[in-house]
Amino acid sequence: MLCAQNLVAQQVQITLGPDEIGENQTWTVTVTVQNDRLKSYDNFPDIPGLQKRGTSSQSSTNIVNGQVSSSQSIIMTYLPQKQGTITVPSFTMTINGTKINVPGKKVKIGAPVQRQQATDPFSRFFNRDPKEDFFGRGETEFVDIKDDAFFALTTNKDNVYVGEGFTATLAFYVSDGNRAPLQFYELGKQLGEILKKVKPATCWEENFNIENIEGEGIQINGKDYTQYKLYQAVFYPLNAERIVFPSVGLEMIKYKVAKNPSFFGQNRQEDFKTFYSKEKVVRVKELPPHPMRDGVAVGDYRLDEKTTTNNIETGQSFSYQFNVYGEGNISSIEKPKLGKPDAFEFYEPNVRQDITRDKGRVAGTKSFSYFMIPREPGQYNLGDYFQWIFFNPKTAKYDTLSSSIKLAVTGESLKDEAISSNDLGSFYDKIGTVDNSLNKMGKPNWLAVFVYGFVAFSLALSAYLFFKK
Repeated sequence: MLCAQNLVAQQVQITLGPDEIGENQTWTVTVTVQNDRLKSYDNFPDIPGLQKRGTSSQSSTNIVNGQVSSSQSIIMTYLPQKQGTITVPSFTMTINGTKINVPGKKVKIGAPVQRQQATDPFSRFFNRDPKEDFFGRGETEFVDIKDDAFFALTTNKDNVYVGEGFTATLAFYVSDGNRAPLQFYELGKQLGEILKKVKPATCWEENFNIENIEGEGIQINGKDYTQYKLYQAVFYPLNAERIVFPSVGLEMIKYKVAKNPSFFGQNRQEDFKTFYSKEKVVRVKELPPHPMRDGVAVGDYRLDEKTTTNNIETGQSFSYQFNVYGEGNISSIEKPKLGKPDAFEFYEPNVRQDITRDKGRVAGTKSFSYFMIPREPGQYNLGDYFQWIFFNPKTAKYDTLSSSIKLAVTGESLKDEAISSNDLGSFYDKIGTVDNSLNKMGKPNWLAVFVYGFVAFSLALSAYLFFKK
């Protein structure tokens, strides 16, 4: 009755239903994964003339000559809307992250199939017909199967320093032994409301931006689970206030299962259940005493530095890069503290940062590119000019990244030239010696008084002549 389309090296099969069915029969599209788990799949296609009735799943394991093989299937059932010939269009489905193209076909919907009456002589001793059990009849009784799943918010650390990052993960977990059919329900809408309650206001957030929810096998206390990550981020506390993640609920579709399932009957009934996470608290500690405690970065960092030359003449410019890389809040890294620039002229650095969010951690690089001009010849250690202090939570100590580059400067001294370029002239030299008391502007200017009077007389005469006329 079924025609199979073997795809993806025969590891994934998409099986279409028969070419001809009765109006009272159902048609199916079946996705089967061999020797692997069905981790993710697209929506089943919409077919004109057929109405989706619901999905069911099944799995099997075979052992032949000591070789173990397994399969897992998800089945979408369609119900014909009327008699006639319908066209199943070609469609594409993404199974376990792989796109699979399925060619279409034509399906003939005929008259309802007649069901023969039972001829079993023992049927009179029972209150049902085996054929009716196969096709389904009357009212179906559904039962609630106990689920083996939970919803949780977890963190990789319970105690952190101010500025130290910790990873928070919000996920739904389903045991491999779970038998209760579960499905996500309006996840985007629910997740938006959940994150409003979960995200702490006293932390800097680095979001991993999960777009596709895919199952990942993990072990918890020796038990196998499939983890569906809904949200993950690294948080960096801005103060020592403890961080509380409240209990939140996730509503799931949980199907009830028919007590006496039939082949063509409705074997599942949609129901809802809300799973609640437990409250989670992360305690935050102040950094140890230090003169720069309120302004240092927190993380595990290293220094990578580069310069265009180690030998240069006075008056010539060269570039120097001070690159801080490691794990921590890269965005909060400030430029290094400069020593007294007595022998160099420094320009403000160009800043670039690269951040990588992967496998529950945030790392990256922040680069400071300086242009410098030496003013005095001599041997210089750039470590005297470039120093960057941070706190390492792994060692619980403050550390300093300083340059190890030595620079040889030759040529004439340009110190006097720099001083003369800053000379503002004799006008400003007299400011400290002249009297700064307030004085009148001087004697009245009689010429100005005469001019103003003449202008006023001319205006008055013009006005007189105008109105007289």
